[in-house]
Amino acid sequence: LKIIAGIQQPTEGTVTKPKEYSIGYLPQVMNHTDGRTVFEEAETAFAHFHEMEERINTLASELAERTDYESEEYHKLIEEYTHLNEQYTMMGGSHYEAEIERALTGLGFAREDFTRPTREFSGGWRMRIELAKLLLQHPDILLLDEPTNHLDIESIQWLEQFLARSGNAVLLVSHDRAFLNAVTNRTIEISCSRIYDYKLPYDKFMEARKERREQQLRAYENQQKEIADTQAFIDRFRYQASKAIQVQQRIRQLEKMIPVEVDEVDNSALHLKFTCSQRSGDYPVICNEARKEYDHVVFDHVNLTIRRGEKVAFVGKNGEGKSTMVKCIMQEIPFQGEVKVGHNVQIGYFAQNQAQMLDGELTVFDTIDRVARGDIRLKIRDILGAFMFGGEASEKKVKFLSGGERTRLAMIRLLLEPVNCLILDEPTNHLDMRSKDVLKAAIRDFDGTVIVVSDDREFLDGLVT
Repeated sequence: LKIIAGIQQPTEGTVTKPKEYSIGYLPQVMNHTDGRTVFEEAETAFAHFHEMEERINTLASELAERTDYESEEYHKLIEEYTHLNEQYTMMGGSHYEAEIERALTGLGFAREDFTRPTREFSGGWRMRIELAKLLLQHPDILLLDEPTNHLDIESIQWLEQFLARSGNAVLLVSHDRAFLNAVTNRTIEISCSRIYDYKLPYDKFMEARKERREQQLRAYENQQKEIADTQAFIDRFRYQASKAIQVQQRIRQLEKMIPVEVDEVDNSALHLKFTCSQRSGDYPVICNEARKEYDHVVFDHVNLTIRRGEKVAFVGKNGEGKSTMVKCIMQEIPFQGEVKVGHNVQIGYFAQNQAQMLDGELTVFDTIDRVARGDIRLKIRDILGAFMFGGEASEKKVKFLSGGERTRLAMIRLLLEPVNCLILDEPTNHLDMRSKDVLKAAIRDFDGTVIVVSDDREFLDGLVT
């Protein structure tokens, strides 16, 4: 995506596009600017409208002052004024504020948020502002890198509908199967340094890829049998004069044979197993009339009992208090009422920003070495290998890791201590599909209690009790 966006250059080859085409790019990690309200920041998407408005007003003033109605210059001004007015109207200049409002509310902002400074919002919410700006610009090509991270279910569904209605090209990276199936009609797989292009949505691509590889394997096996039979004939009759012509024909046949290629398959996978420590009490978490407020009430009168071994999901719109509830359980923030952790409960906590909190200057190995204790330190390289950080990857600095690699590294840290209660806040952000499946299986197999905050529909399906 960075190469297509022009941010990075290819080692070889070229990337071309029509000069008049505009590209909108949403990166996984972005730099934010302060000093504006949410609405003002979104409004920067229409900076060209303000320039057009200023020019239209300037032309209107000039035309009102001039009296040389028959001059060529006056007619040129009228033509420019008329053209700009028509262009401004066709581009929606008269109602762009309503368009901003629709985009922001669609992505989960309340109207009272419009006048709040952007600095008051979390990274996930600020990513939504950037997404809103991109969508409002209506670029010819929209590049989206993991756009559903930090979006709740309602916002994801709104984005699905928006992109489905869009007449422009959309190129996206995502590990959300449901989102891909709802939005895309073409799938490009990058595997083992090669690209495979399928004119199909994701689920049909998976079926086609399986069929393609099965056909390749059958063709390969048939060819290998043909090669073996031909070679056997050559070996058997090589020295018989009566068969010399047939032998030479078989030899030429082998030389001309084009080997059948079978697509390589990347079988690297995450190996994940949460070790349950000693048995906890019957009720790991008890909430009694819990209440939390900042400048507004986040939640009130929360009465909740979680039993040992339950798999519980906190779901809902962003800002409704899912992560705040987790922070109250972890005693990270003050609250009213009672939130009690039960007898002998040992919590393993994966915070939403856990992966971003890693020290970028440390290597992968050093990151784990600093938190490992006892005999586990002798097995660090084995553990890293199981998490796809084998060989040279273990010496890579954290700052050069992708979002998915950082999440996997943060998961390793969580595994180093045996626990009987897992609290996972948005654990699937940045994880690829295979890793999400492995994490889901590991949670299912975990004997302890699990609380997970997630808006990943497929991940939650069949997971929670």
